[in-house]
Amino acid sequence: MNTDGQTTSATQALTLRSMLGPHLPYLRRYVRALVGNQLAGDQYVRAALEAVLADPDMLEIDHDSVRLSLFRMFHAFWNPLRNGADEPTSRGTPIDALPISGREALLLTAMEGFSIADAAVIIGRSSEAVAQEVADARTQIAAAIRSRVLIIEDEPIISMHLGQMVEAMGHYVVGTAMTRDEAVRTARAVRPDLVLADIQLADGSSGIDAVETILVDFDVPVIFITAYPERLLTGERVEPAYLITKPFDPETVIATIGQALLTKSRGTPES
Repeated sequence: MNTDGQTTSATQALTLRSMLGPHLPYLRRYVRALVGNQLAGDQYVRAALEAVLADPDMLEIDHDSVRLSLFRMFHAFWNPLRNGADEPTSRGTPIDALPISGREALLLTAMEGFSIADAAVIIGRSSEAVAQEVADARTQIAAAIRSRVLIIEDEPIISMHLGQMVEAMGHYVVGTAMTRDEAVRTARAVRPDLVLADIQLADGSSGIDAVETILVDFDVPVIFITAYPERLLTGERVEPAYLITKPFDPETVIATIGQALLTKSRGTPES
C-alpha cells in the first residue's frame, strides 16, 4: 500500500480546492449562463473538476491569475464536448443564429470581466476571432425580437437605470415593482417575457419569494440582481441560472439579458 502516494494526492487535492474554491461560484455562474440550465451547467463543472482532481497535472496554474487558469481548464474540458454545437440552429430568428462561440466570447468578456486577450487564452482562439465574435453577438442580440420586461427593484435610481438599459436594447419595460406583492400583481397583469429581480425588496420581502410565486403562474426567464452573489451560489439549494452582481456593469446586464432571451428563444429550460 503506497501511503506516501496517497498522502501526496490528498495534499494536492486540498491545495487545489483551497486555490480554486473562491473562484468556483463564478465558473458555475458562467457555465450555467452558457448552457442555459443550472443542473447541466453544474454537471459540466463537476465533471471538469473531477478530471482535474484525478490528474492535477492537467491544470496549468498561472499564480498571477488563478481564475483565468480555472476557466481555461474548464474550456479544455468543454471544447471537445461541443459536438458541432458551434453551428447555429436554423429556426430563422436572429437570436437562434447566434453560435455558441459567440456566447462564450460575450459571456467571458461582458459577464465575467475578462479582457479580449484573456478570453482568447481561455477559449483557445485568437484575440481577433474573439473580438469579432463579441461584436457579432452584440449585433445579433440587438436585432432579436423585442421583449416585455418586468423590473422588481426597490431602489428607484437603480430601477430607472435598468429600465434605460432595457429600452436602449430595444425592449419594453411593461412594469416595475418595489415589493413582493406588487411584483406578483404586476406580473399577473402584464405577463412579461423577462423579469429582472432584486433579492432584497422595500418592505423587507424577498425577490426570490416573488419570483417563485410568479413562476407558479407561468414560465418566464428571470435574472436576479444582488450585492452578495456568493450567498446564492453555495451549491446547497436550487439556484438561479442568471445572476448579476451589484454594483453592476451595464455590459453585464446587456449580455445576461441577451443570453436569457436566447435560451428562451431556443426553448431550453433554465433549471
